[in-house]
Amino acid sequence: MTTSSAPPPAPSGAPRPPGPLRRLTARGREEAHRVASPLELFFDLCFVVAVAQAGVQLVHAVAEGHAGTGILDYAMVFYAIWWAWMNFTWFASAYDNDDALYRVVTLVQIAGVLVLAAGVSRAFTDHDFLLVWIGYVIMRLAMVWQWLRAARSAGGTERATALRYAGGVLLCQVGWLGLVVLPQPARPWVFLVMALVELCVPMYAERKQMTPWHPHHIAERYGLFTIIVLGETIAAATVAVKSALAEHSTPTELLPIAAGGLLIVFAAWWIYFVVPIHGHLRSRRRAFVWGYGHYLVFASAAAVGAGLEVAVEQVTGKAHISTLAASAAVTLPTALYLLTVWALHSRHFKVGLAQQLVLPVTALLVICCTFLGDWAVIAAGLVSAASVVTGVVLSARTAARERRPGAAAPAG
Repeated sequence: MTTSSAPPPAPSGAPRPPGPLRRLTARGREEAHRVASPLELFFDLCFVVAVAQAGVQLVHAVAEGHAGTGILDYAMVFYAIWWAWMNFTWFASAYDNDDALYRVVTLVQIAGVLVLAAGVSRAFTDHDFLLVWIGYVIMRLAMVWQWLRAARSAGGTERATALRYAGGVLLCQVGWLGLVVLPQPARPWVFLVMALVELCVPMYAERKQMTPWHPHHIAERYGLFTIIVLGETIAAATVAVKSALAEHSTPTELLPIAAGGLLIVFAAWWIYFVVPIHGHLRSRRRAFVWGYGHYLVFASAAAVGAGLEVAVEQVTGKAHISTLAASAAVTLPTALYLLTVWALHSRHFKVGLAQQLVLPVTALLVICCTFLGDWAVIAAGLVSAASVVTGVVLSARTAARERRPGAAAPAG
């Protein structure tokens, strides 16, 4: 990677040319008041349909005692969902001109998402990825069209970057065909190879010229998708508890799971949004690590909801697994979420060893809660909530010390 600068920013607040069609030119990285558009929010909501389908199938696999294959299939399907979402998000941050053609092509991408979502159950139960692949073709061809349109309006290295993206996406889509035509035992290896190749496309495309994505806009888009995934987690857990109560399960059996799950989701939201991350996204290397790392953030957040459903089914006798396995379905993704958010977000803003250790220690304690039997979920929720309280107290003490007259200035 090089340190080449992005194109000069367009004047922020400049009026857009009238008419339904406009040139797809780069937007300014320093554009003021850049926020997510209604189309982007609609795009996210449609993607959550696919996330929900992946979660439902993960619940079925774990509840039936097939956790290994279920987690592998979930990782593969969720990668397809996340990668398509991420491709659109970063492109839109750099080139969204909101004209009629841009909107229509984005709606085509949404149609591809819905086709992918319709194929998720087949991918899990029959290892049939044909419908998932067709949905991906629809999304990716629309994405290629957007890059070619951007290339037409650009010149020099910016045009070369757009063409590299278009070519890379097309070649990768051919590679994903291996999930359809190759025998089932070879498909995990196809997925591993193609996932790595996909991750290399942006690094190859932007090696000379970085696309002009907007740091604040990107941080907001990722934050909004995190909220939507956490909301889906709450919705899934609520439906599971409601269904269990409808079948005459006693509320006392479900209350620890419901309360613990709610505390986990509340803590997950608080921990993610406690720091303004957009100021950290100022270099290509940081952006790649942060953006790619969110695969684990999103996947683990969604898996918490699936785990809560599994815990409910185990208590009501629907899941043919042990209490330990049901508890692990909640605690392990919770711990992964805490560690990933700490690595990507929190550690850059923590002051002192005590603050840095809060989330790693919390993740370890949450894993230990796995062995508490029927109280594992509520214990994990209480530990997660305690980490929030501890972080707030430590931050307040640090701020108070810095406000004291004569306090030494921080080094560096």
